[in-house]
Amino acid sequence: MAEAILTPIEKKPIGFTAGVLAAAGAFAGLFIGTAQGSGLLGIVVGAAIMAALAFVAMTALGEDQEKPFRWAMIGLGAIIGYFLNGIPGLIMGGLFGWFFGWFIYWVGMGRYRAHLVPYLTSGQVLWHYTFRVICGAIFVFLITPIIVVMPLSFNAQDFFTFTPEMLAFDPAGYSLKHYRDFLTNPEWTSAVKNSLLVAPVATLLSVSLGTLAAIGLSQSHVPGKRAIMAILISPMIVPLIISATGMYFFYSKIGLVGTYWGIVLAHAVLGIPFVIITVTATLVGFDRSLTRAAANMGADPVTTFFKVQMPLILPGVISGGLFAFITSFDEVVVVLFIGSAELQTLPWQMFTGLREQISPTILAAATILVGISICLLTSVEILRRRSERLRGMSPS
Repeated sequence: MAEAILTPIEKKPIGFTAGVLAAAGAFAGLFIGTAQGSGLLGIVVGAAIMAALAFVAMTALGEDQEKPFRWAMIGLGAIIGYFLNGIPGLIMGGLFGWFFGWFIYWVGMGRYRAHLVPYLTSGQVLWHYTFRVICGAIFVFLITPIIVVMPLSFNAQDFFTFTPEMLAFDPAGYSLKHYRDFLTNPEWTSAVKNSLLVAPVATLLSVSLGTLAAIGLSQSHVPGKRAIMAILISPMIVPLIISATGMYFFYSKIGLVGTYWGIVLAHAVLGIPFVIITVTATLVGFDRSLTRAAANMGADPVTTFFKVQMPLILPGVISGGLFAFITSFDEVVVVLFIGSAELQTLPWQMFTGLREQISPTILAAATILVGISICLLTSVEILRRRSERLRGMSPS
């Protein structure tokens, strides 16, 4: 296959470069100025500084001096940041300097078009990078609350905010006492134990029932497949408070409220849709002739399933199981309705800690849960790629 023709790199007019850098500097200055008490002043100063630096880099220095200029930008940003906000400011200033040292030459030398086809108009190029910036901003908006929780879990004080010692990176401001409380306090250890007793069993039920349902719905002769699928995945669509209310009234009639199996069955119901969706997606690329060949060789349906079909759809089954496990391990609304004081799960204990005790140990528990979720989602991604390789959808 012929390679795409890319746009050659050419130096841009200084007016264009200075204008773009002034806009970027104004945007950065807005945040820095707001933190210092004057957003308008930050916009003006940021725009002026970055326009001046872009002019100097493109006219007086040129491309040959790019590396020294970058180091100078890092040093300048670190010095300004240190005078504005101490050690944290020094780190952030150095990062800002590194970014703008790269950004000036990226814009000024026209490198932003290096990996784009030459026939794109200026508007299309602008939208290409605007879309990326929007996606990045959404990602930062979603991930920032999680990132903030992690350092707070090491707070030496019983606060939910950063103390002056933490902001100054003073070792005295950091401690593992919240993690120690999480691992030794009977309330927290009991909640973790209950979650570990409920989640695996609920996951096993979800995987067993969801996999069978997905295989059955993948058959062409099943009538009303769309309606059945809609009913089976409805727990994922219906607001959780409605599902919890319905489960409470139903389980109370059959004596499952406040019992271990009541929570397990409720979490299994919530996890089944994830298994159905992932296994169904895996079955889309499954070659039906393999099962017919196994039948022709004399294999019964059970042997065919475990020897032929299951190895190929196993990545989807495991992915669905991981999602079901995460759903059960993190779920709190249903447990509040059908659980009991003896069966408090970890999310319930965290909710209680926020509502009644304001315990900073919640931050340590949240950080541990985030770590577990990251590991599980990484496993899901690895399994997804393996599934694509098995189905020939990506190179090995």
